[in-house]
Amino acid sequence: MIRDAWARPLGSLRVSVTDRCNLRCRYCMPEQEYVWLPRASILTFEEIARLVRIFASLGARKVRLTGGEPLLRHDLPVLTEMLAAIPDVHDLALTTNGVLLEKLAEPLRRAGLHRVTVSLDTLRPERMRELARTDRHADVLAGIAAAHRAGLTPLKLNSVVVRGTNDDELPALLAFARTHHAEVRFIEYMDVGGATGWSFDQVVSRQEMLDGIGRAYGEPDPLRNPDDPAAPAERFRLPDGTTFGIVASTTAPFCRSCDRSRLTADGTWLLCLYAASGVDLREPVRAGATDAELAELITTVWQGRRDRGAEERLRVAGRETLYPREALRADPHREMHTRGG
Repeated sequence: MIRDAWARPLGSLRVSVTDRCNLRCRYCMPEQEYVWLPRASILTFEEIARLVRIFASLGARKVRLTGGEPLLRHDLPVLTEMLAAIPDVHDLALTTNGVLLEKLAEPLRRAGLHRVTVSLDTLRPERMRELARTDRHADVLAGIAAAHRAGLTPLKLNSVVVRGTNDDELPALLAFARTHHAEVRFIEYMDVGGATGWSFDQVVSRQEMLDGIGRAYGEPDPLRNPDDPAAPAERFRLPDGTTFGIVASTTAPFCRSCDRSRLTADGTWLLCLYAASGVDLREPVRAGATDAELAELITTVWQGRRDRGAEERLRVAGRETLYPREALRADPHREMHTRGG
Protein backbone atom coordinates (compact mmCIF):
# COMPACT_ATOMS: atom_id res chain seq x y z
CA MET A 1 0.00 0.00 0.00
CA ILE A 2 1.44 3.38 -0.98
CA ARG A 3 1.42 6.36 1.38
CA ASP A 4 1.49 10.10 0.89
CA ALA A 5 3.77 12.74 2.45
CA TRP A 6 1.77 12.55 5.71
CA ALA A 7 1.83 8.71 5.76
CA ARG A 8 -1.82 8.49 4.70
CA PRO A 9 -2.53 5.35 2.63
CA LEU A 10 -4.28 5.26 -0.71
CA GLY A 11 -7.17 3.29 0.70
CA SER A 12 -10.42 4.53 -0.83
CA LEU A 13 -11.46 5.67 -4.31
CA ARG A 14 -14.66 7.49 -5.20
CA VAL A 15 -15.55 7.03 -8.86
CA SER A 16 -17.95 9.49 -10.46
CA VAL A 17 -19.72 7.83 -13.41
CA THR A 18 -21.59 10.96 -14.54
CA ASP A 19 -21.73 14.66 -13.75
CA ARG A 20 -25.48 14.78 -14.50
CA CYS A 21 -28.13 14.80 -11.78
CA ASN A 22 -31.94 14.70 -11.67
CA LEU A 23 -32.15 16.91 -8.55
CA ARG A 24 -31.05 20.47 -7.84
CA CYS A 25 -30.07 20.41 -4.17
CA ARG A 26 -29.23 23.83 -2.77
CA TYR A 27 -25.93 22.67 -1.26
CA CYS A 28 -24.70 21.05 -4.48
CA MET A 29 -26.51 22.19 -7.66
CA PRO A 30 -28.62 25.26 -6.86
CA GLU A 31 -28.16 27.10 -10.17
CA GLN A 32 -30.47 27.08 -13.17
CA GLU A 33 -27.77 26.41 -15.79
CA TYR A 34 -24.62 24.28 -15.77
CA VAL A 35 -21.65 23.56 -18.01
CA TRP A 36 -21.53 19.78 -18.51
CA LEU A 37 -18.52 17.64 -19.28
CA PRO A 38 -18.32 16.82 -23.03
CA ARG A 39 -19.84 13.39 -23.68
CA ALA A 40 -16.79 12.27 -25.68
CA SER A 41 -14.63 12.87 -22.60
CA ILE A 42 -16.60 10.54 -20.32
CA LEU A 43 -14.73 7.36 -19.46
CA THR A 44 -16.08 4.11 -20.88
CA PHE A 45 -16.88 1.21 -18.56
CA GLU A 46 -13.71 -0.53 -19.75
CA GLU A 47 -11.60 2.54 -18.98
CA ILE A 48 -13.16 2.90 -15.52
CA ALA A 49 -12.63 -0.77 -14.73
CA ARG A 50 -9.01 -0.62 -15.87
CA LEU A 51 -8.23 2.39 -13.69
CA VAL A 52 -10.05 0.92 -10.69
CA ARG A 53 -8.07 -2.31 -11.09
CA ILE A 54 -4.81 -0.33 -11.02
CA PHE A 55 -5.88 1.79 -8.05
CA ALA A 56 -6.99 -1.32 -6.17
CA SER A 57 -3.64 -3.01 -6.80
CA LEU A 58 -1.99 0.01 -5.13
CA GLY A 59 -4.18 -0.21 -2.01
CA ALA A 60 -7.53 1.39 -2.87
CA ARG A 61 -9.59 -1.62 -1.80
CA LYS A 62 -12.71 0.47 -1.08
CA VAL A 63 -14.51 1.80 -4.17
CA ARG A 64 -17.62 3.96 -4.14
CA LEU A 65 -19.65 4.85 -7.24
CA THR A 66 -20.93 8.43 -7.26
CA GLY A 67 -22.13 11.14 -9.62
CA GLY A 68 -23.82 13.53 -10.14
CA GLU A 69 -26.46 10.88 -9.73
CA PRO A 70 -24.83 7.55 -10.63
CA LEU A 71 -28.12 5.80 -11.39
CA LEU A 72 -28.48 8.06 -14.43
CA ARG A 73 -25.54 6.25 -16.08
CA HIS A 74 -27.03 3.78 -18.53
CA ASP A 75 -26.40 0.09 -17.74
CA LEU A 76 -24.78 0.81 -14.38
CA PRO A 77 -25.22 -2.83 -13.25
CA VAL A 78 -22.88 -3.82 -16.11
CA LEU A 79 -20.12 -1.60 -14.73
CA THR A 80 -20.88 -2.82 -11.22
CA GLU A 81 -20.36 -6.42 -12.30
CA MET A 82 -17.04 -5.50 -13.93
CA LEU A 83 -15.79 -3.80 -10.77
CA ALA A 84 -17.08 -6.52 -8.45
CA ALA A 85 -14.97 -9.02 -10.41
CA ILE A 86 -11.73 -7.20 -9.52
CA PRO A 87 -10.15 -9.35 -6.75
CA ASP A 88 -8.51 -6.42 -4.95
CA VAL A 89 -11.82 -4.52 -4.56
CA HIS A 90 -13.03 -5.61 -1.14
CA ASP A 91 -15.83 -3.08 -0.63
CA LEU A 92 -17.98 -1.82 -3.53
CA ALA A 93 -20.55 0.81 -2.53
CA LEU A 94 -22.75 3.45 -4.14
CA THR A 95 -24.07 6.84 -3.10
CA THR A 96 -27.38 7.90 -4.65
CA ASN A 97 -30.22 10.34 -4.16
CA GLY A 98 -32.52 7.33 -4.28
CA VAL A 99 -34.98 8.61 -6.87
CA LEU A 100 -34.28 5.73 -9.29
CA LEU A 101 -33.19 3.16 -6.73
CA GLU A 102 -36.41 1.16 -6.36
CA LYS A 103 -36.03 -0.53 -9.77
CA LEU A 104 -32.25 -0.80 -9.70
CA ALA A 105 -31.54 -2.03 -6.17
CA GLU A 106 -31.99 -5.71 -6.95
CA PRO A 107 -30.10 -5.66 -10.30
CA LEU A 108 -27.22 -3.83 -8.63
CA ARG A 109 -27.11 -6.35 -5.79
CA ARG A 110 -27.08 -9.24 -8.26
CA ALA A 111 -24.26 -7.50 -10.14
CA GLY A 112 -22.12 -7.47 -7.00
CA LEU A 113 -22.77 -4.14 -5.28
CA HIS A 114 -22.21 -4.56 -1.53
CA ARG A 115 -23.96 -1.60 0.03
CA VAL A 116 -25.60 1.74 -0.65
CA THR A 117 -25.88 5.19 0.92
CA VAL A 118 -28.99 7.24 0.15
CA SER A 119 -29.25 11.01 0.55
CA LEU A 120 -32.23 11.95 2.72
CA ASP A 121 -32.16 15.52 3.99
CA THR A 122 -35.78 15.73 5.09
CA LEU A 123 -38.83 13.60 5.82
CA ARG A 124 -41.16 16.34 4.58
CA PRO A 125 -42.05 16.32 0.87
CA GLU A 126 -42.64 20.08 0.85
CA ARG A 127 -39.16 20.66 2.24
CA MET A 128 -37.62 18.40 -0.36
CA ARG A 129 -39.37 20.49 -2.98
CA GLU A 130 -37.66 23.56 -1.52
CA LEU A 131 -34.28 21.88 -0.99
CA ALA A 132 -33.99 19.94 -4.24
CA ARG A 133 -36.73 21.28 -6.54
CA THR A 134 -38.44 17.91 -6.91
CA ASP A 135 -41.71 16.22 -5.96
CA ARG A 136 -40.19 12.73 -5.87
CA HIS A 137 -39.81 12.34 -2.13
CA ALA A 138 -41.94 9.19 -2.17
CA ASP A 139 -39.61 7.64 -4.77
CA VAL A 140 -36.64 8.18 -2.44
CA LEU A 141 -38.45 6.41 0.42
CA ALA A 142 -39.37 3.56 -1.94
CA GLY A 143 -35.72 3.30 -2.97
CA ILE A 144 -34.60 3.05 0.64
CA ALA A 145 -37.07 0.22 1.24
CA ALA A 146 -35.93 -1.54 -1.95
CA ALA A 147 -32.28 -1.32 -0.91
CA HIS A 148 -33.08 -3.03 2.38
CA ARG A 149 -35.06 -5.77 0.63
CA ALA A 150 -32.21 -6.35 -1.80
CA GLY A 151 -29.70 -6.77 1.03
CA LEU A 152 -27.60 -3.70 0.19
CA THR A 153 -26.41 -3.39 3.75
CA PRO A 154 -25.29 -1.81 5.94
CA LEU A 155 -27.72 0.78 4.61
CA LYS A 156 -26.78 4.37 5.37
CA LEU A 157 -28.64 7.66 4.99
CA ASN A 158 -26.82 10.96 4.42
CA SER A 159 -28.42 14.16 5.72
CA VAL A 160 -26.77 17.52 5.05
CA VAL A 161 -27.85 19.74 7.95
CA VAL A 162 -28.52 23.40 7.13
CA ARG A 163 -29.51 25.86 9.85
CA GLY A 164 -33.06 27.13 9.48
CA THR A 165 -33.85 24.55 6.82
CA ASN A 166 -33.83 21.03 8.27
CA ASP A 167 -31.92 21.27 11.56
CA ASP A 168 -35.17 20.63 13.46
CA GLU A 169 -35.50 17.15 11.90
CA LEU A 170 -32.54 15.35 13.44
CA PRO A 171 -34.61 13.38 16.00
CA ALA A 172 -37.16 12.44 13.34
CA LEU A 173 -34.46 11.31 10.91
CA LEU A 174 -32.90 9.18 13.65
CA ALA A 175 -36.25 7.55 14.35
CA PHE A 176 -36.83 6.94 10.63
CA ALA A 177 -33.43 5.34 10.20
CA ARG A 178 -33.95 3.09 13.21
CA THR A 179 -37.28 1.78 11.93
CA HIS A 180 -35.97 1.33 8.37
CA HIS A 181 -32.88 -0.73 9.26
CA ALA A 182 -30.48 2.09 8.40
CA GLU A 183 -27.94 4.36 10.05
CA VAL A 184 -28.12 8.09 9.45
CA ARG A 185 -25.05 10.26 9.04
CA PHE A 186 -25.50 13.97 9.65
CA ILE A 187 -23.16 16.08 7.52
CA GLU A 188 -22.08 19.63 8.26
CA TYR A 189 -22.88 22.03 5.43
CA MET A 190 -19.64 22.51 3.44
CA ASP A 191 -18.46 25.49 1.40
CA VAL A 192 -17.01 23.46 -1.48
CA GLY A 193 -18.07 23.26 -5.12
CA GLY A 194 -21.66 24.13 -5.88
CA ALA A 195 -22.54 25.51 -2.45
CA THR A 196 -22.84 28.97 -3.97
CA GLY A 197 -25.21 30.18 -1.26
CA TRP A 198 -23.04 28.91 1.61
CA SER A 199 -22.32 31.05 4.68
CA PHE A 200 -20.84 29.98 7.99
CA ASP A 201 -23.93 30.99 9.94
CA GLN A 202 -25.85 28.22 8.13
CA VAL A 203 -23.48 25.54 9.46
CA VAL A 204 -24.84 23.44 12.32
CA SER A 205 -21.73 22.17 14.07
CA ARG A 206 -21.05 18.66 15.28
CA GLN A 207 -21.41 19.81 18.89
CA GLU A 208 -24.73 21.51 18.23
CA MET A 209 -26.03 18.33 16.62
CA LEU A 210 -24.91 16.22 19.57
CA ASP A 211 -26.50 18.64 22.03
CA GLY A 212 -29.84 18.61 20.19
CA ILE A 213 -29.87 14.83 19.82
CA GLY A 214 -28.95 14.47 23.49
CA ARG A 215 -31.91 16.61 24.55
CA ALA A 216 -34.26 14.42 22.51
CA TYR A 217 -32.90 10.94 23.21
CA GLY A 218 -30.31 11.10 25.97
CA GLU A 219 -26.58 11.67 25.78
CA PRO A 220 -24.88 9.83 22.89
CA ASP A 221 -21.81 7.73 23.61
CA PRO A 222 -18.94 7.82 21.10
CA LEU A 223 -18.12 4.58 19.34
CA ARG A 224 -14.62 3.61 18.32
CA ASN A 225 -14.19 2.24 14.82
CA PRO A 226 -10.93 0.28 14.81
CA ASP A 227 -11.87 -1.54 11.60
CA ASP A 228 -11.98 1.72 9.60
CA PRO A 229 -9.99 4.51 11.29
CA ALA A 230 -10.16 6.60 8.09
CA ALA A 231 -13.97 6.63 7.96
CA PRO A 232 -15.25 10.22 7.61
CA ALA A 233 -18.06 9.83 10.13
CA GLU A 234 -17.65 9.79 13.90
CA ARG A 235 -20.15 7.23 15.19
CA PHE A 236 -22.29 7.42 18.33
CA ARG A 237 -24.77 5.24 20.18
CA LEU A 238 -27.90 6.46 21.95
CA PRO A 239 -29.15 4.96 25.22
CA ASP A 240 -31.76 2.95 23.27
CA GLY A 241 -29.03 1.39 21.11
CA THR A 242 -29.59 3.52 17.99
CA THR A 243 -26.34 4.35 16.21
CA PHE A 244 -25.61 7.34 13.99
CA GLY A 245 -22.69 9.25 12.55
CA ILE A 246 -21.60 12.86 12.14
CA VAL A 247 -19.32 14.08 9.36
CA ALA A 248 -17.80 17.30 10.69
CA SER A 249 -15.70 18.37 7.69
CA THR A 250 -16.40 22.05 8.27
CA THR A 251 -15.74 22.56 12.00
CA ALA A 252 -13.63 19.50 12.89
CA PRO A 253 -11.76 18.32 9.77
CA PHE A 254 -10.32 14.82 9.62
CA CYS A 255 -7.58 15.51 7.06
CA ARG A 256 -4.94 13.70 9.11
CA SER A 257 -6.61 10.35 8.52
CA CYS A 258 -8.12 10.93 5.05
CA ASP A 259 -7.31 8.11 2.64
CA ARG A 260 -9.78 9.10 -0.11
CA SER A 261 -9.31 10.41 -3.60
CA ARG A 262 -11.77 11.02 -6.42
CA LEU A 263 -11.93 10.10 -10.08
CA THR A 264 -14.29 12.29 -12.11
CA ALA A 265 -16.41 10.92 -14.93
CA ASP A 266 -13.90 12.24 -17.49
CA GLY A 267 -10.88 10.76 -15.75
CA THR A 268 -9.55 13.66 -13.67
CA TRP A 269 -8.02 12.36 -10.44
CA LEU A 270 -8.57 14.71 -7.48
CA LEU A 271 -6.57 14.17 -4.29
CA CYS A 272 -8.81 16.35 -2.10
CA LEU A 273 -12.38 17.59 -2.26
CA TYR A 274 -11.00 21.12 -1.92
CA ALA A 275 -8.24 20.67 -4.53
CA ALA A 276 -8.01 23.45 -7.11
CA SER A 277 -7.04 21.00 -9.86
CA GLY A 278 -6.41 17.34 -10.54
CA VAL A 279 -4.39 14.90 -12.63
CA ASP A 280 -5.68 13.91 -16.07
CA LEU A 281 -5.64 10.11 -16.27
CA ARG A 282 -7.86 9.88 -19.35
CA GLU A 283 -5.19 11.27 -21.67
CA PRO A 284 -2.51 8.63 -20.86
CA VAL A 285 -5.15 5.87 -20.90
CA ARG A 286 -6.29 6.83 -24.39
CA ALA A 287 -2.72 7.50 -25.55
CA GLY A 288 -1.78 3.88 -24.89
CA ALA A 289 -0.05 3.98 -21.51
CA THR A 290 0.60 0.56 -20.00
CA ASP A 291 -0.79 -0.52 -16.64
CA ALA A 292 2.72 -0.25 -15.20
CA GLU A 293 3.09 3.31 -16.47
CA LEU A 294 -0.29 4.32 -15.05
CA ALA A 295 0.55 2.69 -11.71
CA GLU A 296 3.85 4.57 -11.60
CA LEU A 297 2.08 7.86 -12.32
CA ILE A 298 -0.51 7.26 -9.61
CA THR A 299 2.16 6.18 -7.12
CA THR A 300 4.35 9.21 -7.77
CA VAL A 301 1.45 11.65 -7.43
CA TRP A 302 0.09 10.05 -4.27
CA GLN A 303 3.48 9.87 -2.58
CA GLY A 304 3.80 13.63 -3.09
CA ARG A 305 0.31 14.38 -1.77
CA ARG A 306 0.21 16.96 1.01
CA ASP A 307 -3.44 18.10 0.71
CA ARG A 308 -5.23 19.11 3.90
CA GLY A 309 -7.91 21.23 2.30
CA ALA A 310 -10.55 21.22 5.03
CA GLU A 311 -7.99 22.15 7.69
CA GLU A 312 -6.71 24.99 5.53
CA ARG A 313 -10.26 26.27 5.00
CA LEU A 314 -10.84 26.21 8.76
CA ARG A 315 -8.09 28.78 9.19
CA VAL A 316 -9.49 31.22 6.60
CA ALA A 317 -10.64 34.48 8.20
CA GLY A 318 -14.00 35.80 7.00
CA ARG A 319 -14.61 32.48 5.28
CA GLU A 320 -17.00 32.50 2.33
CA THR A 321 -17.89 29.92 -0.29
CA LEU A 322 -14.83 28.41 -1.98
CA TYR A 323 -15.69 29.36 -5.57
CA PRO A 324 -17.97 32.09 -6.94
CA ARG A 325 -20.44 31.16 -9.69
CA GLU A 326 -18.20 32.53 -12.45
CA ALA A 327 -15.27 30.34 -11.39
CA LEU A 328 -17.48 27.23 -11.39
CA ARG A 329 -18.74 27.94 -14.91
CA ALA A 330 -15.15 28.46 -16.06
CA ASP A 331 -14.11 25.01 -14.84
CA PRO A 332 -16.84 22.38 -14.24
CA HIS A 333 -14.29 20.17 -12.45
CA ARG A 334 -14.70 22.48 -9.44
CA GLU A 335 -18.38 21.54 -9.10
CA MET A 336 -19.40 19.24 -6.25
CA HIS A 337 -21.54 17.13 -8.61
CA THR A 338 -18.51 16.60 -10.89
CA ARG A 339 -16.17 15.68 -8.04
CA GLY A 340 -18.51 13.10 -6.57
CA GLY A 341 -19.15 14.77 -3.21
